[in-house]
Amino acid sequence: MVKQLLFPQSLKDFRVHMVGVKGTGMEALAEILWARGARVTGSDTKETFYTDAVLRRLSIPFTEGFDASNLPLDTQLVIHSAAYRPEDNPELALGASRGIPMMAYPQALGQLSLMSDSSGVSGVHGKSTTTAMCGIILDALRMPATVLVGAEVPAFGDRSTLMRGGKYFVAETCEYRRHFLNFHPSQILITSIEPDHLDYFKDQEDLLGAFEAYGALLPQGGTLVYCVDDPGAAAAASRVLSRREDVRVVPYGRTAEGAFRLIEEALEDGQSGFSLAGWEQRFTLKVPGAHTVLNATGALALCSLLWEKEHPGASMDLEAAATALAGFSGSRRRSEIVGGASGIIFMDDYGHHPTAINATLEGLALFYPKRRLVVDFMSHTYSRTRALLHEFGSCFSRADMVILHRIYASAREPNEGGVTGRDLFNEVALHHKNVRYFDDPHEAIPFLLSELRSGDLFITMGAGDNWKLGRELLHSFGVRP
Repeated sequence: MVKQLLFPQSLKDFRVHMVGVKGTGMEALAEILWARGARVTGSDTKETFYTDAVLRRLSIPFTEGFDASNLPLDTQLVIHSAAYRPEDNPELALGASRGIPMMAYPQALGQLSLMSDSSGVSGVHGKSTTTAMCGIILDALRMPATVLVGAEVPAFGDRSTLMRGGKYFVAETCEYRRHFLNFHPSQILITSIEPDHLDYFKDQEDLLGAFEAYGALLPQGGTLVYCVDDPGAAAAASRVLSRREDVRVVPYGRTAEGAFRLIEEALEDGQSGFSLAGWEQRFTLKVPGAHTVLNATGALALCSLLWEKEHPGASMDLEAAATALAGFSGSRRRSEIVGGASGIIFMDDYGHHPTAINATLEGLALFYPKRRLVVDFMSHTYSRTRALLHEFGSCFSRADMVILHRIYASAREPNEGGVTGRDLFNEVALHHKNVRYFDDPHEAIPFLLSELRSGDLFITMGAGDNWKLGRELLHSFGVRP
């Protein structure tokens, strides 16, 4: 890939218009461009997201609804969400007719990566949490870094970015449609690889090929950090090494060789404690799940590499890193505690793949052994539901009750296979004795109000819109989330 910087060296007063600016990645990019002096404007739908408040707090102007008149006359660059195209968006159509340079979000992120020593955090599961953990560690170490996460992070001031300087850039990078091939990494971290986005990737082999191509983008002497416990990540690392003997590899995990091998893990007083082979420092996390411990280990590995670059020969401040991890409270929609009422904990999680669901519920069951676990799940995309139907059927084993809904459709695919939410219900019912179905999440409210009791943990899961359910239930209990 040709590394051609299309952004100006200085972004001061550079005029950028962003179509789809409320999207998590787009809004985070807007924050960074604005902080570096660009004059940013934007547009999006009228639907309200948490990003509305962030944009207003930063005084980044945006309009609701798409119209050609939204495009400022002095615009020098248009950045758009990958969901929009000139054929169906009036602002992009006008920009194209004016000859204004345009790029989709993945391309703009790639351009930003050319301006720093950049690290791409990737993987089917765990990349948001791992990137957020990198952010809090680098912040504690006072590193001159910018971090971009595909989720809101409370530790970042309820934003998706951390900005301490531009020398290093750590960003969550996505495999869908091979978007991460626009990124220019000096370091890559791979958390996990298994079949997903099956509306685009043919199978696991196709997905592995994408990660192999990503690894091949590393410069000579670049570093690949990967979870050796994950078969997909290990396979991708092996493939990259077969093509690139000059790439340095840093494995981490329970079976890893070297400094980042997990040698001790324990649950204690609602916390996960763990140690690594290469360091005497012990670490603790208050966010549940064995998978979260792995994410923290990957984040420590990547941050230690950046520390070595910035402070050659100096020891990293492990106590500061440990303190940062001990205070980590997660990110939005990642085991997020929405609120509590009448002795019930209300939680929300983005987990939408069977492996992620199983790992999250396993962690919650261990963290809250005395609580009844009530799970409300909404599957996302017909292709994923159809391809992983059997795996979905058996991934709720740690739940005491499961509530299911219609499939949350994606505009990017038709329902060619005819799979429905009822099909998912029938499959789960083969493996679980306590399953209920309500086509629309809102229809479940009367049942849940009569069913939930003190001591329960109620969690909404998935990439659909059932996340609203927990907040509606809290309102019914007289609590504002």
